[in-house]
Amino acid sequence: MANTIALVDDDRNILTSVSIALEAEGYVVKTYNDGAEALRAITAQPVDLVVLDIKMPRMDGMEMLGKLRRTSQVPVIFLTSKDDEIDEVLGLKMGADDYIRKPFSQRLLIERIRALLRRAEANNGTAADATGEAAKVMVRGQMSLDPIRHACTWKGLPVTLTVTEFLLLQALAQRAGHVKSRDQLMDAAYDDNVYVDDRTIDSHIKRLRKKFKMVDQEFDAIETLYGVGYRYKEA
Repeated sequence: MANTIALVDDDRNILTSVSIALEAEGYVVKTYNDGAEALRAITAQPVDLVVLDIKMPRMDGMEMLGKLRRTSQVPVIFLTSKDDEIDEVLGLKMGADDYIRKPFSQRLLIERIRALLRRAEANNGTAADATGEAAKVMVRGQMSLDPIRHACTWKGLPVTLTVTEFLLLQALAQRAGHVKSRDQLMDAAYDDNVYVDDRTIDSHIKRLRKKFKMVDQEFDAIETLYGVGYRYKEA
């Protein structure tokens, strides 16, 4: 079945042009020019991915994402204006998976959508190969990661992660005690055709730490090696 994408933006020109481009790629597209309307519709009938503008009247993208994340871990790509660096970082901290700046190439947006959907499909419970190494539950000290169920626990308590956060944590934990550079983490969590900068990886790591500390204030398993990268501490 074709993936369904919710496109939320108050600019009707963007809704029209992007939906045409996505439908040409075989996606089912649902368009909304209001965050509140989109949230009601997505809650009632979930989609596979959301492309969400930050600045909209009534309910902006930040508010919508915050409410959406209470019940769903659907992949989300933020659309931001050229100068909204603070909004980009805040959006990632709140649980967005990626962002793209306006004006943007439709081809770039499509590639990022493909990358996120591939990662989501590779980590859901219907993965075709449940017997390989990648499908095994990984246990590192107090943490367990289940790639098939896209589930993470710390001290037996669930930690809800986005697809990107899960893949970054998995990359770090696979070789506990070894340092992963930001470039290596980008390779683990992003498609080859998608470029993200260091700040994006840093924001995802901060978000990961925050989620674990909500479960355990003493969490310190992810270490920063300044100027080098990150490391998951050996148990």
